[in-house]
Amino acid sequence: MSRLLLSLCLLLQMTAVVLADDRPPNIVIIFTDDQGYGDVGCYGAQGYETPHLDRMADEGMRFTSFCVAQAVCGASRAALLTGCYPNRIGMLGAPGPNATHGINSDEMLLSEICKQKNYATAVYGKWHLGHRRPFLPLQHGFDEYFGLPYSNDMWPYHPEVPENFPDLPIIEGNDIKIAAVTPEDQTHLTTWYTEHAVDFINRNHERPFLLYVAHAMAHVPLFVSEKHTGVSKQGLYGDVITEIDWSVGEILKAIKKHELDEQTLVIFTSDNGPWLSYGNHAGSAGPLREGKGTTWEGGVREPCIMRWPGRIPAGSLCNELAATIDIMPTVAGLIGAELPEHTIDGKDIWPLMSGLPDAGSPHEAYYYYWGRELQAIRSGDWKLHFPHKYRSLDGPAGKDGVPSKYYQAATDVALYNLRTDVGETLDLKDEFPEVVERLKSLADEARVELGDSATGQQGGGTRPAGQLPSSE
Repeated sequence: MSRLLLSLCLLLQMTAVVLADDRPPNIVIIFTDDQGYGDVGCYGAQGYETPHLDRMADEGMRFTSFCVAQAVCGASRAALLTGCYPNRIGMLGAPGPNATHGINSDEMLLSEICKQKNYATAVYGKWHLGHRRPFLPLQHGFDEYFGLPYSNDMWPYHPEVPENFPDLPIIEGNDIKIAAVTPEDQTHLTTWYTEHAVDFINRNHERPFLLYVAHAMAHVPLFVSEKHTGVSKQGLYGDVITEIDWSVGEILKAIKKHELDEQTLVIFTSDNGPWLSYGNHAGSAGPLREGKGTTWEGGVREPCIMRWPGRIPAGSLCNELAATIDIMPTVAGLIGAELPEHTIDGKDIWPLMSGLPDAGSPHEAYYYYWGRELQAIRSGDWKLHFPHKYRSLDGPAGKDGVPSKYYQAATDVALYNLRTDVGETLDLKDEFPEVVERLKSLADEARVELGDSATGQQGGGTRPAGQLPSSE
């Protein structure tokens, strides 16, 4: 099929999606925290089952090469909602209670994309794009918000668990609902977020909606409700994932109740890989190397399942590179909304999602940043690491909520073929010097646009995060 004919078929297919009903599709995104690539049944999880997620995969598409933009909470979430590398928009790291920055009001979020088409919009769970009023969801296109503004471990005594957690509030709308979350409150978080999600679907099923469920789990400290305590063979972590799977089932049940299956795109993925130093309170990266906080595949490659009966082929598999930054432009195309005038980095991946024959990744190059440092780059099956330090476990992993120590490991320039070596174990730079040079050239383009602290480049295409006035 010629490229022109392929493009015409795609255009007709996308037009049919928008016109097939009187309203554009509902969008549901379920985003977990610190869940590893190997932490879903259909991705090889052991010691517990995830029947609802496995059913999602049976009825939809499972991605095997789906990446986040950085392997840390806040930056990853900013990328999901803006379609941009965090470096482009100044949203790096994991801002906590003392942070004075947040998402800039000039950025366009997925919620604001959907508002162009009069969607009902809600986010329940972890926000992490700034916890002061200018940065909260209701100021950025969401109608409703209930949840923690940042990670559930951000109190002064971590990793110890005090009787209550100072400065860890639950916010509803723009106001504090619970000033200091207790351990008992944390056991209810997954249930509370699920109940809010189901209620939102029940109240808005007659109009298009965007529902973003950002679970606090499976980030340490782990908590699970009484109804899911002790249900798995893998202890507390397995119980937590089992409860997340239950939550997915409740959301799918609400969609089915209102006969919205064929009108609703559901996406499940996570923000970064497992926090390996926590051992039995952390997940598994499966066959991937390292975990959270690194640019190895274990840090940035996530389980991702997408379901849309009648639109996404049932039981299908996508091995092409796709990423969270692609969700916003893809949704914009599906619902006929306009993208922002400023530059974004995501691409429309509907050809992949819809199973279009011979569809490939739209990314010529994908950039792996940690903070402001460009540590690796991928093009096709090839991934090139630049010299950098990274954290790796120093001896046995921790146990029962107490982490072990990391040490500073280092890599030199190294080239891996991810198609044949997903674990990044065999350095091929000497065998393929022409590939190394091509990827280095692509990386130079990224540095000009997004900067690189390793080379001292600032980047000409970056935009600042939002900042509180100095008086606040």
